[in-house]
Amino acid sequence: MANLDKIVEDLSALTVLQAAELSKMLEEKWGVSAAAAPMMMAAGPAAGGGAAAAEEQTEFTVILAAAGEKKIEVIKEVRALTGLGLKEAKDLVEGAPKEVKAGVSKDEAAKMKDVLEKVGAKVEVK
Repeated sequence: MANLDKIVEDLSALTVLQAAELSKMLEEKWGVSAAAAPMMMAAGPAAGGGAAAAEEQTEFTVILAAAGEKKIEVIKEVRALTGLGLKEAKDLVEGAPKEVKAGVSKDEAAKMKDVLEKVGAKVEVK
């Protein structure tokens, strides 16, 4: 396979006219049109069920639904995950359901959920 960094570097050096010519060459080579892509994208959600095919969520909110029986362990984990002080973490856990952290990635949300569920908490990710 070609060196991808070299390809990116070469493409970055193209003028607008050269980029337009490259686009035409690729359309001819592969038999596709750059104008057809938006049309296919617009048809996708209608065929896929509308809202279900909407943009994929990239930021998640981890919500502590219930502390469970091991409240002290849950408080410790909330402190470790959020950096809150003891009182703030205790108030958050005792006030469940409450938001633990918002705007986190899918992986981070999954890790937080796993950690909290291991100590007996009930967690929702939205």
